[in-house]
Amino acid sequence: MRVRKAVFPAAGLGTRFLPATKAQPKEMLPIVDKPTIQYVIEEAAASGIQDVIIVTGRGKNAIEDHFDRSLELEQILIQRGKMDLVSEIREISSLVSVSYIRQKEPLGLGHAILVARNLVGDEPFAVFLGDDIIDSSVPCMGQMMRVFEQVQNAVLAIQEVPRQEVKHYGIIDGVPIRDRIYEIKDMVEKPDPERAPSTLAIIGRYILPPEIFDLLEQTEPDEGGEIQLTNALRALLRRRPIYGFQFEGKRYDAGNKLGFLKATVEFALKRPDLAEDFAKYLKSLHL
Repeated sequence: MRVRKAVFPAAGLGTRFLPATKAQPKEMLPIVDKPTIQYVIEEAAASGIQDVIIVTGRGKNAIEDHFDRSLELEQILIQRGKMDLVSEIREISSLVSVSYIRQKEPLGLGHAILVARNLVGDEPFAVFLGDDIIDSSVPCMGQMMRVFEQVQNAVLAIQEVPRQEVKHYGIIDGVPIRDRIYEIKDMVEKPDPERAPSTLAIIGRYILPPEIFDLLEQTEPDEGGEIQLTNALRALLRRRPIYGFQFEGKRYDAGNKLGFLKATVEFALKRPDLAEDFAKYLKSLHL
C-alpha cells in the first residue's frame, strides 16, 4: 500500500521557548520568514503525501489560520500590486489537504497519534514531528517511502548522534541489512550513554502500520501519565519487523534554542536575497 496520509502532532506547550510561546504556538516560530511547521508540511507535500492531519490543542488557532485562505490579506496585496506575495500565500493553503483534531489533554506523543485514528483509517501512515527540520535534496519522508515500498513494514528515520547525546533520544539496537537500512531488534528510550546499544537515534519521521493504534490503546501510561510511542513500537516489534533508515540530509533540532538558531542562520545563508549581505554581517562580528 502507498502512504497517503500523515499525522503531525502539534499540541505541545512549547515550554522550552517561553516566553515566546506563551501566546503563540511554537510551531509558528519562524525560521527566517517561514514558520517551522510549514517546512515540515512542505516536506510532506514534496514526498507525495495527500492528506495531513494536524493534532492541535488549546491556543493553536494560528496554525489553522496559516494554512487557510486569507481573502482580506490577498485583496490588500492585490490592490498594492504585490502579486508575487499573493501567489506565495495562496500556495501555502494549497500545499496539501489539511484537517485538524484536538488532543484535549497533553498525554504524550503516543496519545496524540492515537487521537488521529479515525481520520487515518485502516492504512499505513506517516508521522512528522515538527521539532525536526530536515534539509535534503530528496525529502526525508520521500526517501523513507521508497524503503517502505520495499519492506512493507514500519520504517523509522535514524541518524548517528554523539554517544554523550544518546540520553536525549530513543536508540535502536539494529542489524544492517542493506545500504542505510537496519532491521531493528530492540529500542531503548533515553539510555545512559554507557549502556546504549548503539549511537543510532530515532528522529521525528515515522511510517507506521494501522495496527499501531490498537497497541497504543493497550499501552500503559508512564510515570508522568503519558503514553509513549516507543513502548507501542516495542510491542509492534514482537509481532512484525521494524526497520530503521539512515536518511540522507541535514537535520536541525528546532525544538531547542541552539538548534533553532543554527537552522535560522544556515537557511538564511541559502537564500539568494539574503546570503551575501548576511554573510558579510556575520564576518563583521569577528566572533
